[in-house]
Amino acid sequence: MSTQIAPSLLAADFARLAEEVEMINQSDAAMLHLDIMDGVFVPNISFGFPVIRSIAPLCKKPLDVHLMIVQPEKFIPQVKALGAQVMNVHWEACTHLHRTVQAIRDAGMLPAVTLNPATPVSLLEEIIGEVHMVLLMSVNPGFGGQQFIESTLRKVEKLRTLIEQNRSRALIEVDGGVNAITAPRLVEAGADILVAGSYVFRSPHPIETIRELAAL
Repeated sequence: MSTQIAPSLLAADFARLAEEVEMINQSDAAMLHLDIMDGVFVPNISFGFPVIRSIAPLCKKPLDVHLMIVQPEKFIPQVKALGAQVMNVHWEACTHLHRTVQAIRDAGMLPAVTLNPATPVSLLEEIIGEVHMVLLMSVNPGFGGQQFIESTLRKVEKLRTLIEQNRSRALIEVDGGVNAITAPRLVEAGADILVAGSYVFRSPHPIETIRELAAL
């Protein structure tokens, strides 16, 4: 089975968003990854609902909305209204994670949970059977173009073991520092979905770059 690739819009040229989205449409990308940052949970502010609302009708790929914000549960209706298929919330931002996951599913979306680099996968044991996907951050969230954290490879292996032990069907997604060197290693460790930002959007031939990653 080929690897699913989720280009991250955060690395796109925002003066050419419609063209960038059309490139994604023409590519082998499985979905479009959308990072919403609030400057509180992470030390940066990215884009919000108006930007996603403007590109959603243009995008033919499923939307994977990743909320790097405090109290993400407050925005479940807004994310659903954007047409998102996946709503991704951080374990570290949810006081009542099970309730949030259930609310996302009740809204008609697929729930996903994200872990920061220092958060162990063992904390997901009680929720792993309830989520569609787990996103492991392989850089500290907030900025694109960071260096890959090597311990993520071992973390992917641990998460794969946890998923299998609990007979979960959760997919493993990894975000941060994905490139020609790290991508094959992540797939070998057990990753299903790779989020790629700078490596795709700064490539001279992004469609070919996505194709090569998807072939792993």
